[in-house]
Amino acid sequence: MRRRTFSTALIATATLGSVPLASCSSDDSGSGGGGDTLKYWASNQGTSLDNDVEILTPELEKFTQQTGITVELEVIPWDSLLQRILSATASGDAPDVLNIGNTWSASLQATGAFLPFEDEQYQAIGGKDKFLESSLGSTGAEGQPPTSVPLYGLAYGLFYSKAMFAEAGITEPPATWADLVADAKQLTDAAADRWGMTVAGASYTENSHFAFMFGKQNGAEFFDDEGQPTFTEAGNVAGIQQYLALMSTDRVVSPSAAEHPTTNDMIADFTSRKAAMFMGQNNSEATILSNGMTVDDYGVAPIPILDPLPAGGQRVNSHVAGINISVFADSENTEGALKLVQFLTSPEEQVVLNQKFGSLPVVAEAASDAAFQTENLKTFNAVLSDTAAPLPMIPNESQFETTVGQAMQDLFGRIATGQPAGTAEITRALEGAQQQMAGGA
Repeated sequence: MRRRTFSTALIATATLGSVPLASCSSDDSGSGGGGDTLKYWASNQGTSLDNDVEILTPELEKFTQQTGITVELEVIPWDSLLQRILSATASGDAPDVLNIGNTWSASLQATGAFLPFEDEQYQAIGGKDKFLESSLGSTGAEGQPPTSVPLYGLAYGLFYSKAMFAEAGITEPPATWADLVADAKQLTDAAADRWGMTVAGASYTENSHFAFMFGKQNGAEFFDDEGQPTFTEAGNVAGIQQYLALMSTDRVVSPSAAEHPTTNDMIADFTSRKAAMFMGQNNSEATILSNGMTVDDYGVAPIPILDPLPAGGQRVNSHVAGINISVFADSENTEGALKLVQFLTSPEEQVVLNQKFGSLPVVAEAASDAAFQTENLKTFNAVLSDTAAPLPMIPNESQFETTVGQAMQDLFGRIATGQPAGTAEITRALEGAQQQMAGGA
């Protein structure tokens, strides 16, 4: 078992509550062991933790057949993944290989716990040139060898129910944010518990992503050029208010959505016809289909952007989203760990896994496969290339996600219980988040 520890400067900010045991771990007593065994922490990409295991197990068995290396798989839900990772950097009880949200790349790099990908490591996994350039932009701090490489590509879009739109006499998806709100109001019947939109109000990651993109539309940044937090800029407050208003003043989102901790919960609202629209990443399609909808039952459009944009506003309706893969620096089997990274990012596995998870390949050869040329995936690809912006690749980015995302979770809770969550309340919440970052608490 490893006992080496790394920088803990980020750990105090990841106050996500107690750490639940994730399902399907074969043995949680060690850290991956010798040359014939690797421990791999995978993020939840499928419809459930069990679904991830069902998808990954046969692929990892292929890897074992090819290399003789056994992989101990643990799938960890998003609401505890960051805390698990940060705890592992302090305790030394870590996996060999793990998935991370690509927005955490620079934050986790700053701990010093992860293997840098320099020429030797890139060569070991098949070369840097195999990856899409856009995906490589969110792998670590600028000017330093990254400590992660891309694994799955993602972008946000607006999912809408064709049947519910038709029943309401709406013939096309909304083109502007004002159109979205108007359509959502037309689709809402609160007495029947049927709503125009749904959200994952208790997901700090989802909340922070929308804070970022709507802040951009309102002409604000959450960090200045020196990487210092500027959470309380007027545009950031306005962007969060734009998102919260869907529940508070527009009243097109059920108050119960304030308690949705995962995207699967809002997708369940959508597929059960409780909500006509939701804003989600392209891997939502796998869950939609597993819940019984067909590809003909729903459409996908870019998330509408404010029109006109406020002064300084940018046409951003997604962040450059995705999942990266990293290797702990003191893995007892670095060579085997890099072989696993090479396997999972090979063109063949990229086609298999991204199809099953509903994500976008990050390897050029796989991205050209016919499986990824559907109209919906073309929409997501266009968003990713044209109107997506990367979250800041700075060491305290993950703290932004936890502090701001949890502040928004609390604000959704206020709205759901009939309390105000206007400009004053949002400003106070952002002041608290910024103070929390400054104090390292």
